[in-house]
Amino acid sequence: MRDVMLIEDSGQAAAILNPLRLEILRRSDEPRTCTELAEALGETPQKIYYHLKVLERAGALERVEERRVRAIHEGYYRAAARSYWLSPKLVGPIGGSRRARASASLGALLPLAEELQTDVGRLAQSERGDNVALGFSAQVRLGRPEDRSAFLSDLQNAIQSIAKRYGGSIPPRPTAREHEPDAFRLIVACYPRLGERSA
Repeated sequence: MRDVMLIEDSGQAAAILNPLRLEILRRSDEPRTCTELAEALGETPQKIYYHLKVLERAGALERVEERRVRAIHEGYYRAAARSYWLSPKLVGPIGGSRRARASASLGALLPLAEELQTDVGRLAQSERGDNVALGFSAQVRLGRPEDRSAFLSDLQNAIQSIAKRYGGSIPPRPTAREHEPDAFRLIVACYPRLGERSA
C-alpha cells in the first residue's frame, strides 16, 4: 500500500467520490472480503461486490489475496493507498486565468499550493525509493508594523541566496502594502524535481 494516490483523471475521481465507495476504502486499510465489508456496512454482498469492482477498475482498491472459504473462493481487497488526493487540475481555474504569480495576494499562493500537491502526489506514486525531502513550517510574529517590509525582504534575500548558490532563481518580491498583517506563516518544502535524477 502506497502513502498517496494522486487522482488526476475525472473518471477515477467519479469512481471514488461515492459515499459508499469512500466508506469501503476507509474500511479497507487491511485486506477484507466482500462478505466482511457487507456485514460491516449493513449492505448485501452483491451491492458491495459491484462497488468493489468499480474501485478496483479505478485503481483505488487492489485484490491482494484469494482464499477458499466454505467451498468457494473469496477475494481479499485492500485500499491501494493510505490517502487519496484530488488534483486541483480536475476543476482548474474558474472564470479565466488566475492573477499573475507576482501579485501580492492570496491568489499568488494558489498555483504554488497546487504545484506542491501535484508534485508530492506524483513523487509518492513513483517507483523511486530515494525521494529525500525536507519540509517545515514556522509562525513568525512581528513586533512592529514597520518590520513587515524588512521581514519579507530578509526572507526573499535568504531564499534568493540559496537559489543562486545552487543554480536557480526566484521572481522578485512584490511591494508590501499597508494593510498586511504582522503575523506570517512560513512554509518551506524541498523535494526532488520530477523526472530528474542526480548523478
